[in-house]
Formats: sequence, C-alpha cells, structure tokens
Amino acid sequence: MKSEADLAPQHPILSRDAETLPDGLRLGADLPEDLDPLADGILMEHQKTWLEDDSDLKIAEKGRRTGITFAEALDDTLTAASTKAAGGDNVFYIGDTKEKGREFIGYVAHFAKVVAGELVDIEEHLFEDKKEDGTSKFITAYRVTFASGYRVEALSSNPANIRGLQGIVVIDEAAFHKDVREVIDAVSAMLIWGGKVRIISTHNGILNPFNELIREAKAGKTPYQVHHIPFGDAVENGLYRSVCLMREKEWCQEGQDAWEKTIRTAYGSRTAAMRQELDAIPAEAEGAALTRVQIEACTKQGVPYHRWIQPDEFKNAPDEVRKKTALDWCEEHLKPVLEGLNESGKHVMGEDFARSGDATDIVIQEITDTLVRETKLLVELRNIPFDQQRDILFYICDRVPNFIKGALDKTGNGAYLAEKAAQRYGERIIEVSFSRDWYAREMPPYIEAFGDKTILLCAHEDVVQDHQSLQYVKGIIKVPDNFRIKGTDGLERHGDSAVASALAYFASRQDYSEIAYRGANTQHADGSLDSDGGHPFGTPQGVGKGWWRQPLGAKLRGGI
Repeated sequence: MKSEADLAPQHPILSRDAETLPDGLRLGADLPEDLDPLADGILMEHQKTWLEDDSDLKIAEKGRRTGITFAEALDDTLTAASTKAAGGDNVFYIGDTKEKGREFIGYVAHFAKVVAGELVDIEEHLFEDKKEDGTSKFITAYRVTFASGYRVEALSSNPANIRGLQGIVVIDEAAFHKDVREVIDAVSAMLIWGGKVRIISTHNGILNPFNELIREAKAGKTPYQVHHIPFGDAVENGLYRSVCLMREKEWCQEGQDAWEKTIRTAYGSRTAAMRQELDAIPAEAEGAALTRVQIEACTKQGVPYHRWIQPDEFKNAPDEVRKKTALDWCEEHLKPVLEGLNESGKHVMGEDFARSGDATDIVIQEITDTLVRETKLLVELRNIPFDQQRDILFYICDRVPNFIKGALDKTGNGAYLAEKAAQRYGERIIEVSFSRDWYAREMPPYIEAFGDKTILLCAHEDVVQDHQSLQYVKGIIKVPDNFRIKGTDGLERHGDSAVASALAYFASRQDYSEIAYRGANTQHADGSLDSDGGHPFGTPQGVGKGWWRQPLGAKLRGGI
C-alpha cells in the first residue's frame, strides 16, 4: 500500500552527530580561530532575518545544517554580554543531546572572544533541577559567564522545572526531545517574567507536537513567529559559499550544484525522508499504518459530528438534572440525524469508551448495497458521567434502523457500559477486550478497507489525525499507549474516533440475524419518550423508576 518513498524512517538518514556528518556539512564543528560572524559575507540572509526578529516567541522550522543554531548562539552571546540596561539576560540552551550542548557552548565561547572581546572559560558543572515535589536531580551543564554577570548555560537534558528558569530559553531540535509537548507548554509560563522562547528544529513527523505547534502558529492560534528555512534556501543564501570559505576553496556554481546533489542522493529512494530532513516538510512516520492521502481519500463531507463536554461539577448534579440535560442534548443534536437514517439500510455501531482525559467516541456506520461501511454519525463525549454515557448510547441505538451489530471496548471502565449494552441488546453486542491477538486479527482488515475504498469516514481534521495515530507497535497495529495529539478543540486525543470506527468495522464483519428493528417510541405529554417500552432516560418522572425493559420491535423478518 505504501512505498518507502512515502514515509520517513523512525531515525534520520543523516546523522544528528556533527562529528559523523558527511564532509561539507560539519559547519561549526571546528570554527577557525579568527572567524568573525559579523564580517561581510559570513551571515546568510535567513540567519540575518532570524537575528532581526526580536519576537518573544519564535520558531525556526528548518532543514538540516542551515546555520540557525550558529546564528542563535551569536545572538545569545551578545545578549548575555550586555548590561541589564542594554537588554542583557541569562540564556538557557536545551538541546536534545549532550553533544549539541557542547557544540552550542563552543560557539558562544568563540563569539565571546571574537565579537564581545571577552576571554571566557567553558565550565562543566551540575545544574540543580528542583522539582515541584521538593526533590532535586542534577543535570550536566556547560556554562559561560560574562563580565555583565549574565551567563549562557547549555543543559544536557530537559529540566523538570523549566518554569523556574528566568531569561531566554532556546530549545534546539525540539521535535526530538522526550516529552516535547510538556517542554513547550512549560516554557510559555516564562513569558510572565519577561522571558523569551526560541524553538529550533527539523521535523520529526506530521503528528509530532513540534509540527502541531507550527500549525497552530500559522493559523493564528498562538503568537509564535514562524521562520521556514529549507536546505535549498540556505544553499541559495550562501551555505555552500560558507563551506568553501571554511575549506579555503574557491566557490563555483558547478561545484555548488554537485555538492547539493551529493547531499540529496544520500537519501536514495527515501524522498519523504529527504523532504523532511532537508526541505522542512513533515512526513508520515515509517511506523504509520496509513498515510494522510489514504485517509482523506476515504472521507465524506457533511457527516454529522457532534461533541458534548461537561465540567466536573456536572457529575454531582441531581439525577433528574443530568438526565434532562442529556436528553435535551440528544433531542436537539442527535434526533434529527437518527430520524434521517436509511430505514432499509443495515447499521452497525462501534464505541471507544473513556470517562476522563480521553474522549468516548460512538460511530454509526451503514453497510451500503455495495458493501461500503459509510459513517453516518460520529458522537464524541468528554467528561460525561457513566449513567449519561449509557443513556446517550441507548438513545442512539434504540433509534438506529436495522441495528444489526455493535462492538464496545470493555477494557477497564468500559466494561460497565459494554455489559449494560449487552443486557439491553443481547447478541447484537460484542464486548471487546483489546489484546495483542485481537489487534493482530482485526486491524489488518480495517487498514485494507482504505486501500479497497470500502470505508467512508467523517471528513474532519481530528478524524484524519486519529487515523494517522494508528501505528505498527511490535508487529501489531494500534494507537501507541502513551501517544497523544492535540485536537482542533485544543484537547488531547488518543486516536479515539479511529478506534471506534475500527470497532464498528469489526462489528460489520460478524454474523448477524436478519432483523427489522426500529424502536417503538411513545411521546408523552411532557415531551419525554419511551423507547422500546423502556426509555433510556427513565420514565417522565425519572426518579425511582426502572430504565430497562426487554426491547420490542426486534424480531425475525417475516414475523413470528
């Protein structure tokens, strides 16, 4: 389904260790003693643009070895060497490896001597990282202290208490940090004290939090200024000229073209990896089960997608208040959709349960005459009490015509709702315990459905990203346990709609009895409904009354 040209490997093609890079890409590993970065022709145009941007928050979305870390080190040297009145401040550099910290602090020491006129020593010391619980750990750090009293400090790993740092924070190769989302969220708090944040990185996949941050910034959701710096632009701006200068070699266009071609051909057929590492275009991960193109090709505009979220206080509201609130929401949002479903179509349901943190997703699919599983409704619940999740599920399933099968996640807290659904709908419900065997057996057919075009999803960015979250994990396809992405509503997702859709698809492939099922709804004077002799929200009075009775209207076609 996918060629290796479409995917980026889990590890970069070009080494991220400067010492092992191909000849000509080790710029900065050994700076000439007399190199003055402010001399004519040294700084490239994109480096100057980066330095001229004095925004509190800025991002460099870059290709490999484009010189932005070099430029940032120059800027940080000038800042730390300045007095407070001249805008001086401390700088904390957080690289993804210890070697990056050494390289950065080497730049700073060089610029201190050549530009700031200070002979400084590089100190290796232990940085005390105080955690919120009062404990501490010590991180190896490199430090240069200036006559101004300010310092540039390169830390070898992410400090837990980033919020405690005061000054300018530089996060280099952010996409490769562990817990990068936490790092990005934490540094934002520094703005309260007048700090600044610089985030520099090549890409590490479409779903990486670094790419999410860039998308949010470009959409105007965050105040970061984004600088897009692909390798090709750096070459046009004089990167190869800098290589020639370092190697005391005369520049020529033919040499530049041959040099760039050599760098690019190192990627072989892995064009997605080349675009990601050099052209700053994020790629699908090698472990991804589906590409975005495959997913989008199986989406349909106009599929109803209804979300409901409640504050924590809602769970403590009286029963009748919670029931009425849920019923009102169902009547307003779900009833019109359910009434519009195809009366002669066969329908299946899949539900991925969550009580807090993640979302509960309920997917209704119709099996069309051409055997396509077409999503007709997607419902998403967040922070909804167990009882109301049960009521909403029953409200939906009671009204779905020809509801032949449903599959529910019975893992953990999901067991309660799966059991209740099985009690109400009998053999039409499959209670699924996720296991390695289940994933190995049932996920490959779901993935194949995208190649066969026998699945249609709701056309929504969150649905697409949920399906991009499906990855090969130790030989099976699933959403990795600790994998989270941020949805369009700003809340975290764990592939919720993809799991629900996969469960519905699984349900559609099971044997079923031919039925003609539609709940026999009765409208009361107060507007409440009885469904199949037992309304999921209780009787009109709602308190102290049983909510479950054997469903009516479910019988063998042709009658008994």
